[in-house]
Amino acid sequence: MLTLLHTSPVHIPVFDALRDRHRPGLPLRHVVEPELLDRARRKGPAAVAAEIAGVVRRAAADGAGAVLCTCSTLGAVAETVAAPVPVLRVDRPMAEAAADQAGDGRITVVAALAATLGPTADLVAEVARRAGHRPRLTTLLVPGAWNLFEAGDTAGYHRAVAGAVAALTGTDAVVLAQASMEPARALLPAAPRVFASPGPGFAAAASAVTGEPGPPNG
Repeated sequence: MLTLLHTSPVHIPVFDALRDRHRPGLPLRHVVEPELLDRARRKGPAAVAAEIAGVVRRAAADGAGAVLCTCSTLGAVAETVAAPVPVLRVDRPMAEAAADQAGDGRITVVAALAATLGPTADLVAEVARRAGHRPRLTTLLVPGAWNLFEAGDTAGYHRAVAGAVAALTGTDAVVLAQASMEPARALLPAAPRVFASPGPGFAAAASAVTGEPGPPNG
């Protein structure tokens, strides 16, 4: 079984669909804790480390083979908690793919939530450095996008993200910092250079549970 830690219920159908498409039969358990993101925004991600560790311990006790944190704001803390099972952050495989694409070129990290920009940019810099690359990193906060997301206007949210990405020039790879942004790729003509986290992140977590390779691209 794979347990997924979300901070919004909108992610549940996304990862259920990925399971049905790529790993049919893999049991998923969704844990939704929106208050963790709220507190991390106020006090910093480290403030919720104990709660994340509790989620992981309970998941392991319930039979999970791995835990996937789908919130990019919490990911850096989640993957470092002491845990009896692997804990993965959903955006690490995406960051690795973007770093490979850009090489020493320019990578733009796009987010709707300011608290996500720093953790995602730090992750991209880390994986690029490990791969021997020195990309130029820039960040973009999409104005008003998070308000649309919180209001439940997901279509408007994705249009806002796609519009901001489409206006970018001179970048070799675009990283969509939040898993909820993934559908915006379908609205973009240059989607191959735009990287989203759900598909690669799910693949890595599923492999940690099953031991079987074969990551999907979406």
